[in-house]
Amino acid sequence: MPVTILFIGDIIGKPGRRVVRELLPGLVNRYQVDLVVANGENASGGIGLAVKGAEELFASGVQVLTSGNHIWKKKEIYPYIRENPDLIRPLNYPQGTPGAGSVIKETASGAPVAILNLMGRIFMEAVDCPFQTVIKELDRLRAVTPLILVDFHAEATSEKVAMGWWLDGKVSALLGTHTHIQTSDDRILPLGTAYLTDAGMTGPADSVIGVKKEIALDRFLTQMPHKFEVAKRDLVLEGAVVSIDSETGKAVAITRIREKCSADS
Repeated sequence: MPVTILFIGDIIGKPGRRVVRELLPGLVNRYQVDLVVANGENASGGIGLAVKGAEELFASGVQVLTSGNHIWKKKEIYPYIRENPDLIRPLNYPQGTPGAGSVIKETASGAPVAILNLMGRIFMEAVDCPFQTVIKELDRLRAVTPLILVDFHAEATSEKVAMGWWLDGKVSALLGTHTHIQTSDDRILPLGTAYLTDAGMTGPADSVIGVKKEIALDRFLTQMPHKFEVAKRDLVLEGAVVSIDSETGKAVAITRIREKCSADS
């Protein structure tokens, strides 16, 4: 029996949380989802994650939250991430950073699935090499389960594609996050890894990567600083559904999804 995982792209603010709350139950039923994973690093106010936002997403049916470079924007998340293993941060942050870079979660049928978070280095903060860091962790995880999903939070498409080839056959799926723009290159690589350069964004499509258009445009036109505000219109949920052979850990299917919410926030 395959294990089916729904991965939800970067959730943006209150509108994104609303989309998850409204659309997730239907998606779980339609695709017979065994495990729901979502990137939540911008789920509170459009940047960072507050405890209330994390708890709301878990209550909505998300079982594991991944993150990225914005996870540290709200200080209240520091003790929360230490105490809640279902919220993870990029593995390649230096030793001593709060939280963990991976978690193993059981599905309702008892199948253990490992979720691992990495962050890129091109146009990003200085962190340890994700290519080198991931191998040691994979050795540990594969001793428990062949079912491994990776959220690679990175800016450069070249770095994401390279990581896909680096991990082909070593993980079940590699799904990119961070740019908020869904790519159309969903495929299964030759050695059995499902791949998508960027899963996209869950929140307001009538925006500039989640921010009100007028604010983003003025910043581009004038180079003046602005406080970003989350847009509220044309709400969508973007991500991917991946089916994995429970014995081999190889992907058997990947389906890119983009679902519209019934009403605006």
